[in-house]
Amino acid sequence: MASTQQAPQVPLERKLDDETLPDALASSPPRKSLTIGAVCKALVQEFPDISISKIRYLEDQKLLSPRRTPGGYRLYSQSDVARLRTILRMQRDEFLPLRVIRQELAAGRAGDAEVPRPAREGKRAWRGSVSVSQQAGALYSLQDVLEETGAEAKLVRELEEYGVVKGEMRGGVRYYEETEREIVGAVSELARYGVGGRNLRVFRSSADREANLLQQILAPALRSRNPQRRKEAVEALENLATVTTHLKHLLLVRDLRKIVR
Repeated sequence: MASTQQAPQVPLERKLDDETLPDALASSPPRKSLTIGAVCKALVQEFPDISISKIRYLEDQKLLSPRRTPGGYRLYSQSDVARLRTILRMQRDEFLPLRVIRQELAAGRAGDAEVPRPAREGKRAWRGSVSVSQQAGALYSLQDVLEETGAEAKLVRELEEYGVVKGEMRGGVRYYEETEREIVGAVSELARYGVGGRNLRVFRSSADREANLLQQILAPALRSRNPQRRKEAVEALENLATVTTHLKHLLLVRDLRKIVR
């Protein structure tokens, strides 16, 4: 009688977390649920600063409520992902603080899956999301910056003169961070209306004062040796930056309305 060979069993002693949740542990809902790691991968193209810790923070703030397996693993439904996308867009596009976002969601603004509109012809497409905790990333030579932003070298030199951008020298060549490249791009748009480097000193001074204020508020926590406390402080700094940006936008809109009345 022929013997049947049994397939070797796979050992189950593996350390698992939300990012590597095996399919065997997830039940089969009508539409596939995602682990927190899979959610990050699905959204990272639109939101480059998305992270597992940021999603968990939004959950701690009662903005997200993914279901849990009996083992405690998070599983995000398609509606959860749509809700998260809406939250991130409200932060990015409307500069809304979490308190206001919570109110918007409670009023029924959930699952807004509108695809971001492409930039109109002749208009620059801005980087979707900029984060305080995001690393500086790639460096760009002056030539790269000029080609990608359409700015003139004279404008960049003027921005350096007034401290709006700095760059750094490497091997005799000056390079600029991605954020500075975006600053040059924004200023080049303003330059079309006659706004020059000297006019931007007010923006530079305002940003310095705001950064110093937020630093004073969170300085003890940011200097803490406790990694968790530092992490929470950085997240709070991110939220405060969003709130102050939204406040500036509201004040500007209020004053501009007086002009068009």
